[in-house]
Amino acid sequence: MNIDKSLILVSVAVLFKGGKHGRKESWFLVKNPEEDRWEMPKVTVRKGESSVRAALRMIAEKGAMTTKVINEVGRAGGVTTLNGKILPQRYLYYFMKLRFFSKECVGFPECLWLEYAQAVKKVSSKREKIMLKQARKMYKKWRKEIKNKKN
Repeated sequence: MNIDKSLILVSVAVLFKGGKHGRKESWFLVKNPEEDRWEMPKVTVRKGESSVRAALRMIAEKGAMTTKVINEVGRAGGVTTLNGKILPQRYLYYFMKLRFFSKECVGFPECLWLEYAQAVKKVSSKREKIMLKQARKMYKKWRKEIKNKKN
């Protein structure tokens, strides 16, 4: 496989918590201060780093959280401008579960945990609304599988 060396990989955390004992799950969003909009946390993948590892690193470093990647939600392409050059960009969305946190939002200017309906309204990107919807479907299937394993 020939990989474009100018391709910028971006890992996106579609992170949830809760959903036990009759409570609804909550989804994690951060505020992008540059664009003044709410979105899922993103990080550029470092050279030699896997996209999964990048997502885990970002949430650990910026969110002071321990998480688990359950599955890939989806992928999307795009472009970005860096030093006056237009470069291809690939977004990889990961369905992640919160395991533990000590302090929320250490490295994020602002963050929120919202129930699904609120989270879908809060994110401004159509692509992120779609990915959140796909992650919720995965969440429901995942919960069902866990429940079936216990029975």
